[in-house]
Amino acid sequence: MASGRSAASKINWSHLSTSLGLKGSTASSLSAFKKRNDDARRRLLSLKSQPTSVNFAHYRHTLTNTAVIDEIEQYMGKWKPVTYDVGRQLKAIEAFEAQAVKSAEETRGRVQREVGSLEGTLRNIEEARGWEDLTVDEVAKAQPEIDKRTEQLVSKGRWGVPGYKEKFGDLSVI
Repeated sequence: MASGRSAASKINWSHLSTSLGLKGSTASSLSAFKKRNDDARRRLLSLKSQPTSVNFAHYRHTLTNTAVIDEIEQYMGKWKPVTYDVGRQLKAIEAFEAQAVKSAEETRGRVQREVGSLEGTLRNIEEARGWEDLTVDEVAKAQPEIDKRTEQLVSKGRWGVPGYKEKFGDLSVI
């Protein structure tokens, strides 16, 4: 049990979620677990600090009815602490741990897919040709909606691109 206490005290809780990049339900579950851990540790320390023995001699000296003190002392002598089966709590902890591991695996999978997608995008950017090297047919093949929009404008008798003159000026004077 001592090794469990020392391992739990060595965890840097504030650094854990940031270093692992935990977000969403995983991070909130971890912080809820930390809060329960801190509350249980605080309660244990407060219970350990309380005295566990009763000074019956003091009460016999203070009270006049010593028969009551004798009866209470007799009950205290017969009293045995109750042992609890912690199996249910351990199963709940194991279920929580399994859920946390499953959630972490899902998060890892999503992150790996995102990283793969971003690497592919970066590769496309690095391998892309400049605008000056592209042909009209290649642009139309990459973005077919440009051809559709052009056909639409031409069918309506519009030969200019809306906003072109405002942006680049009118070159018809030259």
